[in-house]
Amino acid sequence: MDRSRTRALIRAASRRRRTGVLAVLAATISTALVGAPPAQATAPPPAVAACPAELADKATCYTGQDANGAYYAIAVPKEWNGSLVVHAHGGPDLGATSDPQRSVDDLARWSVMVDEGYAWAGSSYRRGGYGTRMGAEDTENVRRLFVERFGKPKRTYVHGQSWGGDVAAKVVETYGKKNGPYDGALLTSGVLGGGSRGYDYRVDLRVVYQYYCHNHPRPTEVQYPLWEGLRAGSTMTSAGLRARLQECTGYASAPEERTALQQRNLDDILAVTRIPERTLESHLRFATFTFRDIVHDRLGGRNPFSNEGVWYSGSHDDKALNAGVERFSADPTAVRDLSYDSDLTGKVSIPVLTMHAIDDPTAFVEHEAAYRATLQGAHRDRYLVQSFTDEHEHSQLSNSEYANSIAALDSWVRTGHKPTPQSLADSCGAFDRTYGTGCFYEPGFHPSPYASRIRPRPGGLQWPAMSAAQEKKWSKIDGVGIAP
Repeated sequence: MDRSRTRALIRAASRRRRTGVLAVLAATISTALVGAPPAQATAPPPAVAACPAELADKATCYTGQDANGAYYAIAVPKEWNGSLVVHAHGGPDLGATSDPQRSVDDLARWSVMVDEGYAWAGSSYRRGGYGTRMGAEDTENVRRLFVERFGKPKRTYVHGQSWGGDVAAKVVETYGKKNGPYDGALLTSGVLGGGSRGYDYRVDLRVVYQYYCHNHPRPTEVQYPLWEGLRAGSTMTSAGLRARLQECTGYASAPEERTALQQRNLDDILAVTRIPERTLESHLRFATFTFRDIVHDRLGGRNPFSNEGVWYSGSHDDKALNAGVERFSADPTAVRDLSYDSDLTGKVSIPVLTMHAIDDPTAFVEHEAAYRATLQGAHRDRYLVQSFTDEHEHSQLSNSEYANSIAALDSWVRTGHKPTPQSLADSCGAFDRTYGTGCFYEPGFHPSPYASRIRPRPGGLQWPAMSAAQEKKWSKIDGVGIAP
């Protein structure tokens, strides 16, 4: 035997033993310092669970928790067509941990997808609070869990509703490459203007409300800049906020029961912010509690919002309003991190179909104009078809239209024949004979530009808000964005 080769083998074996000992020692130290190993190795497979009442005797349902702690729900219809809809839920919810009920409730709400023969999978996300890329990753994780348990579907579609529309659009840009795991996307009632611009009208609400009401905070309470939404240690509840809104505007009372000052405050706030009266409270909650989450819990106290250069109009005294309203400028690093997390580049390579109520009181229909401009700016608008309905809701659109939309998207993917707003209106009747919830398409409607509804900030007229090149540049910065 070659003695030099023998000595080399002995040295290699010795190195392997030392490496093994060091690895064991490192693992022991790591476990002692941070606790048990991550759940990746021990996350159980989906377990059979009771289906929501809407799917009784129609499907087999499963629930579980993924390696990152996100609860999820899955349904496989008894007459499965072989394809999968992966759902991204809206919100964001503000609980500290994943809510096991959220994905089950969403399954019940969009059971129409299962009725149409599609398997369904939805994540509750690993925690509450803002985090668009986190939501996109958790959505992709539940798709992978489905494939591991049930095999690769014929086709896979991602569906996003409300803020989940932004999450699903991020799924499309991050994971939806051509010939990738997703074949198409359905975005309904989507918040598609992204985070850096999509909440400007709530910033305006926050400052305009305080100008007229002076009770959020009251002069006798601890003061804080309004871009925080709410100071970090506040114990205010939704009920407490509701009481202050009622005190100032009488919004919950009949008009004849309001004082003259309450009515004028309400009229001015609604006219200046262009927010519908029926959703005034929900928008103010977002501008209070979700802003606190974004600022304090996600951005370390940095301000991503600005109202510098905004002229407020529509009140009984615009000059006084603009002279007295609180003004502030954003921290550029906070804008960067919120933009990187939630703005869209338009980098789309698969068919995307959207549906939006023209009178959506929560995610204004002008978000669709922002999304089209985003894809046009990226020269990808050939992948987009948008549809609009004469409805007045945000999350409760017609099941006939949902069924029609997923069928039209599936046909587009399978045949290559792109639907049109008119063809969508024409095909809906066949589904309405099953669901009976109505078809309200307006094929000739085109939303006005985003800046016609949401007061633009300087430099806020060009789309996309974040280009693919900017996203790539920012991605190289350690800690950029919002942590999962």
